[in-house]
Amino acid sequence: MQASTPDYATTTASTEGQPTVHDVFEPRTGTWQYVVADPATLKAVIIDPVLDFDLATQVISTTTADALLSLVKEKGYHVSMILETHAHADHLTAASYLRYRLGTGSDGFKPLVVAGQRIREMQEAIGEKYGVPGEEYINVFDKLFGDDETFQIGQLTAMAIHLPGHTPDHLGYKIGDNVFCGDSLFNADLGTARCDFPGGSARDLFKSGRKLLSMPDHFKIWTGHDYPSAERGSPVPYMTIRDHRAQNKHLHDGITEDEFVTMREERDANLPAPRLFHQSLQVNIRTGQLPKPNEDGSRMLHLPLKLSGEKW
Repeated sequence: MQASTPDYATTTASTEGQPTVHDVFEPRTGTWQYVVADPATLKAVIIDPVLDFDLATQVISTTTADALLSLVKEKGYHVSMILETHAHADHLTAASYLRYRLGTGSDGFKPLVVAGQRIREMQEAIGEKYGVPGEEYINVFDKLFGDDETFQIGQLTAMAIHLPGHTPDHLGYKIGDNVFCGDSLFNADLGTARCDFPGGSARDLFKSGRKLLSMPDHFKIWTGHDYPSAERGSPVPYMTIRDHRAQNKHLHDGITEDEFVTMREERDANLPAPRLFHQSLQVNIRTGQLPKPNEDGSRMLHLPLKLSGEKW
């Protein structure tokens, strides 16, 4: 089944020093992708792009990523980086595909695929768990940000912020008065992300949430996912710090660290694994590059089996 082409909305820079933000929702995995641009220079970054994967057929396609390419072309942007917030466990990243498609110009430039420096730990742990050859994930990122490292998007200065909790390698990206927080905070009626993935920590997530909510009230927090209820209807890409502090069901003002940790751990204990958990982790530590083909040309991923009842 082919993915539908996603729509996008645009938040135009209102003052100097602020970016133009295009939010693009991918409904099959509930993922928000972002194209963030400097309106003065048209330099841009793409955050957390999605590669389509059909679990029933095992077919990978690029409809969603191609829509991002169309947006970039329509706006005349020059994409300098593709930013990952973490090693996602619920969708495959389109970073390598986009790097290839955006790097075919005559100048030979290819956008950098970037994550946080702690993703090395995730790559090693996931690579060992699934038997991924080291040469397929070691040094595949073009750059790894340190905590609070700044970088340029045209004339805009951005910062990589360490936000552990959902995963230990998790980053947010502060660009102007906006923070792209990945899977840290969700819309207020959903609260926060799960913390039961390898290296996750509810206590760390509470501290990361407080770090975010200590920023100025007018800052916008752009989330990595949304799963809207029937009552709410449409997915929501951002809320202000002020609104999160008043309305976020898990982290509103007055919630203590111990209350949050107890709630989060109890909820996580009953959550099923994401549908694309095994596939996502193995592909994403490779920056979206596919496994090398075997002798008959097939590209293989490993899936763990569980036995029910007595051992054979």
